[in-house]
Amino acid sequence: MTDAPKQLLHLVFGGELTDLDGSEFRDLAKLDIVGIYPNYAQAHAAWKAKSQSNVDNAHMRYFVVHLHRLLDPDATA
Repeated sequence: MTDAPKQLLHLVFGGELTDLDGSEFRDLAKLDIVGIYPNYAQAHAAWKAKSQSNVDNAHMRYFVVHLHRLLDPDATA
């Protein structure tokens, strides 16, 4: 067994929304899967970089999904 920190996987993805007030994507085939990261800090950095690179398109949004919560919903972080 190792003393490595526990993996808390996070998914960063985004796409163009149909409405600024919602979270429905205009075209699911065009979703941008940025990546899966081992912790929130790295996921946040990736989210921030992608969000800032698309600042000219108000409908383009990126999200961070806490995969570790979906994989083990009974665990406390």
